[in-house]
Amino acid sequence: MIYQIIIAIGLMLLTINVILNLRSLRTPSKRARVPDPAPLVSVLVPARNEEENIGTCVKSLQKQDYPNFEIVVLDDNSTDRTSEIVETLMANDSRVRLIKGQFLPEGWAGKPFACHQLAQEAKGDYFLFVDADTKHAPHMLRSTLALAIEMKASLLSGFPRQLTIGLPQKIAMPIPFYFVIVSLLPLWWLHRSKKPKPSLAVGQFFLFPKEEYWRVGGHRAVKSRILEDVWMAFEVVRHGGRHVAVNLVPVACTNMYRNVGTMWEGFIKWIYSVGSLSPAALIGLAVAGYCFFLAPFYWLWHDFVMAVPPTEWRFIIAFQVALIFFMRILADSYFKSSVISIPLHPLGIAFMFAAAIYGGWRQALHKGIEWKDRTYEEASGIK
Repeated sequence: MIYQIIIAIGLMLLTINVILNLRSLRTPSKRARVPDPAPLVSVLVPARNEEENIGTCVKSLQKQDYPNFEIVVLDDNSTDRTSEIVETLMANDSRVRLIKGQFLPEGWAGKPFACHQLAQEAKGDYFLFVDADTKHAPHMLRSTLALAIEMKASLLSGFPRQLTIGLPQKIAMPIPFYFVIVSLLPLWWLHRSKKPKPSLAVGQFFLFPKEEYWRVGGHRAVKSRILEDVWMAFEVVRHGGRHVAVNLVPVACTNMYRNVGTMWEGFIKWIYSVGSLSPAALIGLAVAGYCFFLAPFYWLWHDFVMAVPPTEWRFIIAFQVALIFFMRILADSYFKSSVISIPLHPLGIAFMFAAAIYGGWRQALHKGIEWKDRTYEEASGIK
């Protein structure tokens, strides 16, 4: 009885946190204005075997209504038609450049090295790093730059809209990318704090003033990190910069995982990286996730279907499940996720737990991790 009351109180507090987070997130405005003359923005796109995505991404960037920008794409040793597609698009657009990536040196993870090379080639006053699987509204560049200037951000990142294709992606994707973050992370407090604190960092969209990027050391500062976006945010704060997360759903979307296999690999990458840095943190997150987001459904089934007679706290458990669904409705409607994920919430959480168990097992046995056709062994120092 005491346990169920504690979980109910905890879920009530998490619900309040979700409401405060969603109320506090800023959204780029379609009516935003930028300084005159407009500063040059370098839009930097690392691409490795992205023939399915790179054309859509670059075309959406070419349609920006911002008056002063360049697009630099790095082909990170692709074995498909990535370079060929970009070369076709740049033929009649001097704003687009393609550079060939160097081979990955020892001690570097793939994406940090690709971004490092892009930054060295960039000419802009602002650097915007976007993933090759993103697509952008015409006012994206103008509205996000105006918001970054207004908020005096050393780094602006946030929540792009996560597009999904198959049923497994629709069920699982909204949970780690929206629900878990806005329920557990107090973004509203982090943004209001007078002392700079790390906020949400999503490497699909990173906007820096050039001076701030180089002041924190650029991607060289996180060269051995698989989760380079999270660690870049820590570097910004460690150097006294202001890092903000905003709602990017109206201006950017991404199709990260086109099948269950790539989604599984992506979840494991995240779990493995957390476990390699702090096994205790991974265990703590797993326990909290189970107690607050999965166990209430087991107890609901047990007390209303299996228990004879029903337990006296069954209505407290029903209240817990109602709070979880309420939080899911708030978050999923705000970020325009598939509604089918809400009633199938236990399946999505179970998928995350399966990835956590497998990723933790690989980390415990020092088996390393695979990502983007590269294998990072523990001896490489990449984590």
